[in-house]
Amino acid sequence: MKTALVAGLSLIAAVSTQAFAYEQGDVVLRVGAAMVHPTGDGALNGALEVDNNTQLGLDGTYMLTHQLGIGVLAATPFKHDLNLNGVNIGSTKHLPPTVTLQYHFNTTTPLHPYLGAGVNYTQFFTERSSLGDLELKHSFGPAIEAGFDYELSKNWGANFGIWYADIDTKAKLNGAKLDTVKIDPVVYMIGATYKF
Repeated sequence: MKTALVAGLSLIAAVSTQAFAYEQGDVVLRVGAAMVHPTGDGALNGALEVDNNTQLGLDGTYMLTHQLGIGVLAATPFKHDLNLNGVNIGSTKHLPPTVTLQYHFNTTTPLHPYLGAGVNYTQFFTERSSLGDLELKHSFGPAIEAGFDYELSKNWGANFGIWYADIDTKAKLNGAKLDTVKIDPVVYMIGATYKF
């Protein structure tokens, strides 16, 4: 009886592991609402501030092994208002694709936590300002992430992710160099997952 019980528990554990752990070659797609919350001090000693924005977030992971994956974060263009001493002086749009190497923790439950680190590239465009011709230079910087997937079925699930990216851009107004604008956002995303 004891042997049968041990064998049964071992079988359940094995089945649980197979049912919920990611495997090499799995592709996990995530779609949801992504909010960019700038945490940097802006520019001009904090007088220039960049506001929050929420867009459609797209995130995908390709599993290199059952624990290591390559993650890519993308989104529809974020639009930010630029405020100088509390007064709106313009706006800009940007795309912040981020690539990370992810570590997925071994679990035998539907909850799959992971951590990641990599690089962010931010492209600014459609800069507008009431003060003149505004130009923001593209940015490269390190990025980190943490999150979890929660499996609701064999393929479908829910996800929450959070990223931090070092985004600093050099600004020009009417061709004259201004200050470095420190955006350094925290990005929050909540949405649905589908595993192929």
